[in-house]
Amino acid sequence: MCSRHRRRAQAQATNRAIYYVDFRARTAASYGHAFVWYGRADQKQIEIAGLHPATESVIPYILGHVIPVPSETGKSYGDLDDDYLTASYRVYMTEAEAKRVFAYIRHLQATSPLWNAATYNCVAFIQDIARYMGLRVPGNHLLYPEDWVNNLKQINGGRRYMSSPAVAQASSTKPSATAQKPAATAGAQTASASGGY
Repeated sequence: MCSRHRRRAQAQATNRAIYYVDFRARTAASYGHAFVWYGRADQKQIEIAGLHPATESVIPYILGHVIPVPSETGKSYGDLDDDYLTASYRVYMTEAEAKRVFAYIRHLQATSPLWNAATYNCVAFIQDIARYMGLRVPGNHLLYPEDWVNNLKQINGGRRYMSSPAVAQASSTKPSATAQKPAATAGAQTASASGGY
C-alpha cells in the first residue's frame, strides 16, 4: 500500500465513530447503580467510570444518605457483569470527540471526592457526562438508575452518534467483558453490591 493510500485509510478511521460511551445501570442490593463504559468498539479493553462510596462497608453508604461521604470513581463489583445489567444506552463518536469526552470523564473522576444519595450520586455523575456530550438529560438525578438510563435513551430518540451518522459510521463490534470481571470474595460482593446509587 502506498503512503497516500495509508494516509487516506488513517483519515477515514479517524473520522469513523469507533469510540463510544455506554450509559449503564445494574442491579445492587439497594436502588441499583449507574456508571459508564467507554473506549473503542473495535477493542476489548473497557474503561469504567462511576461514582460510589469509597469502601466495601455498608456504613458509609448508609451515612451517605444524610451527609456526603468519600467516594471512588472507578469500577465497582458487578460493573463488568452483564448478568447484573438492567439498562444500557451506547453513543458512538469520532476520535476527536472521544478525546474531549474521555478527558472530561477523567477530569470528573479526579474532581468528584464525595458521594451523597440526595445531592451527588451515581446518576448525577453520569448525567454530567451526558450533558457534556450534548445529550438531553432527564430532569431528575434521583430516578432509579435503570429508569434514568432508559429515559436518557428515550428523550434522545435512541440517537446513536454524537455527530451526524454521515460523519460517523459506527462499528458494530461490541466489546465483551467476560474475561475482565473483578475478583471479589463473597463478603465483599455482598457489601459492595449494597452500595449502588
